[in-house]
Amino acid sequence: MTRPLTVLSSMMAGALALGLASCAVGPNFKRPAPPSAPDYGSASSLAETAAVAGPAGEAQRLVAGMDIPAQWWTVFGSPKLTRLVEQALKANADLAAARAALRQAEELHAAQRASFLPVLQGSADATRAKNAIGTIANPTSLPQSNPYYNLYTAQLSVSYLPDVFGATRRMVETSAAQADSARFQLEATYLTLSSNVVVTAVQEAALRAEITATERLLALEHQLTDTVRGQRQLGTASEIDLLAQQSAEAQTAAALPPLRKLLGQTRDALTALLGRLPSEEPAETFTLEELTLPTELPVSLPSKLVEQRPDVRLAEANLHAASAQVGVAVANLLPQFSLDAQLGSSAFKVGDLLGPYTRFWSAGASLTQTLFDAGALLHRHRAADAALDQAAAQYRAAVILACQNVADTLRALEADADAMKASTEADRAALATFELARQQRELGTISTTALLNAEAVYQQAQLAQAQARASRYADTAGLFQALGGGWWNRAKEYSP
Repeated sequence: MTRPLTVLSSMMAGALALGLASCAVGPNFKRPAPPSAPDYGSASSLAETAAVAGPAGEAQRLVAGMDIPAQWWTVFGSPKLTRLVEQALKANADLAAARAALRQAEELHAAQRASFLPVLQGSADATRAKNAIGTIANPTSLPQSNPYYNLYTAQLSVSYLPDVFGATRRMVETSAAQADSARFQLEATYLTLSSNVVVTAVQEAALRAEITATERLLALEHQLTDTVRGQRQLGTASEIDLLAQQSAEAQTAAALPPLRKLLGQTRDALTALLGRLPSEEPAETFTLEELTLPTELPVSLPSKLVEQRPDVRLAEANLHAASAQVGVAVANLLPQFSLDAQLGSSAFKVGDLLGPYTRFWSAGASLTQTLFDAGALLHRHRAADAALDQAAAQYRAAVILACQNVADTLRALEADADAMKASTEADRAALATFELARQQRELGTISTTALLNAEAVYQQAQLAQAQARASRYADTAGLFQALGGGWWNRAKEYSP
């Protein structure tokens, strides 16, 4: 027994040493160089947005290199919003699926790492047989007249594929990159989910403000219609004047159903983001007055952005996996080595399995080389090269898209601030006009129609201002999303 064990141990030790000492064919992955661009072009000229007195009119200062908090949504100062984001992160089905995908990728990577070691299998067989005594001699010591016998076999088998050309290492490298890909896919899902909750809440708040302003406008239009109808009866207004006013009222009324429909759909979307059915709509509702506009915003350089964006890191992991697959394809073109060994005992009685004359062993090695496969392995190698080129192009596209997202958001923040300033000034002018018209009406110097028209203009200005405020909140959330959302600062207990 000692001799076969010594032979097997020596073979396996030599094979392991050979595998560890051999080189891995194919390209060694190197992380792509970060973008050398110093900024985001003309969009980077913005250092501080315009400011105007009033809600959500503060100037927003852009701070280069400012870090992003993991729970970035708290910068809006809404406990209700924070609570809903946390609920979504716990219950959303897409996030749960991404978590499961990561666990699967990690387990597959662990399974692939086992390929470095030999496989040991044990087996035990028991056979009851009948011998053809007329033509074959009885293999047992029983009399020839007894054709029946039992055979028991216990065996250990060891097999090992030496990683001579590094195919196993490249496959393990591939599985590690795929696990990284799943990890960053999870981070991307986490970021998208939190951003969607914030933006959906902002949209709800904006719609509520728009509905309130539109309802007041409709009430004013109805009063104006009644006034013009009375004037028509007195002969101070024409039929055309009445029809024009009725048309204006109808147009205002037509604007309400789409707003209410969109509000209902927004609530349904928010409920779905929380991982709930439509019947389980959250009790929390949102208004623009409940949100705070952050005055300091982070801006990361393009070279830092590629480290922060989950989609870019995902594209990098896919590039790494494609690079390793080229090595696998090259190794498959080369000779394949394998080692096998068996050690066991076979007896006609179970009690004899440990006897001195029932043992057997074998050991062997093999080398195979594909001589003809109609070019299949060569074409697979070329396909792996093409996949690597594809992954490299997709990585470049992801970097460009990331930088574009930041540039677009910076432009949006500047435009939002200018729109907020213009809408606030229009709102002030409309309010001043309305107040003056109300005073003049009390003095009897203007008609009721003029007063109602002045208030209608003011409500239109309120509607435009609500939309401008919502745009500032939504695009601020968009900047945090474009910069990666601060996932690298998340404590382990808050990880997705």
